[in-house]
Amino acid sequence: MSFLFTQYPDLEKAYNLSDGLRNIYNQKIIKSVATLKLAHWFKDVENAGLKSFTTIVRTITQHYNDILNYFINRSTNASAESFNAKIKNFRLQLRGVTDRKFFLFRLTQIFA
Repeated sequence: MSFLFTQYPDLEKAYNLSDGLRNIYNQKIIKSVATLKLAHWFKDVENAGLKSFTTIVRTITQHYNDILNYFINRSTNASAESFNAKIKNFRLQLRGVTDRKFFLFRLTQIFA
C-alpha cells in the first residue's frame, strides 16, 4: 500500500481520514469524548482539503446530536431501517391490495 500512497498522496489522505472516523466509532467512549474526537477529525478534514470529506462533515454537522446519541448506548436504528425497507418492498409486491386487514395479516405472518 505504501507504493500506492507514494504515487497518490490524496488517496493516502482519504484513507487516513476514513480510518480516523472509523476508529472514533470503534472505541468505547462516552458522548463528550466523542464530541471532542469528532471536532479534531473535522479539523483534520479541513486541513486535508478533500471536497468529498467536506461533504461528509456537512452531513454529520446537520445531524450532529442524533449521531452523537450513538455513543450513549452504542446502538443505531439500522434494524428499524432494514425492517422499513422490507415492508416497502412487500408493499410494492402487493400493490393494489385494498383489504388492509389482510395486508397486515400477511405482513405479520412473514415478518413476525
